[in-house]
Amino acid sequence: MFTSVLMIEKPLSSVDVDFVTTLHGDEAVSFIVLMQPRGDQADALLRAIDDVAVGALKDAAREGEEPSGSEARRPAETALERSVQALRDAGCEAVGQVVEDHPLDKMKAVVEESEADEVIVLTAPHYVEEFFHRDWASRARHKVGVPVLKLFAHNE
Repeated sequence: MFTSVLMIEKPLSSVDVDFVTTLHGDEAVSFIVLMQPRGDQADALLRAIDDVAVGALKDAAREGEEPSGSEARRPAETALERSVQALRDAGCEAVGQVVEDHPLDKMKAVVEESEADEVIVLTAPHYVEEFFHRDWASRARHKVGVPVLKLFAHNE
């Protein structure tokens, strides 16, 4: 069985589930989903710049609407539960956990413990972080010791 560690920051859409579950053809896939709450992931300025870059000016102007810290935990747990269940409904084995502190260290530990074959980072575009190679996928490539695939998440 092929094992993928899947880092997400929002619930998987049906398109995302279809995409990640078919990446390896007919081979059985097991997922270990790591949910990084978005409120803890990036600061407001970087998110605003990303929103401007994709033309979402209304989103760029929002301030303080996104939960952070302990307020981000419950929505992240709910998103994780939905995502894990969607992967199971698609016929895959799936488990998951919310990661708040040191997500790259946690990712590396999960890869080593599970002897994962790859890491998939599935997030919205983060243009500023990607340009400076500070996004999750770029940083993980130097840390986890397995191939890292960067994919952009879809909306329903």
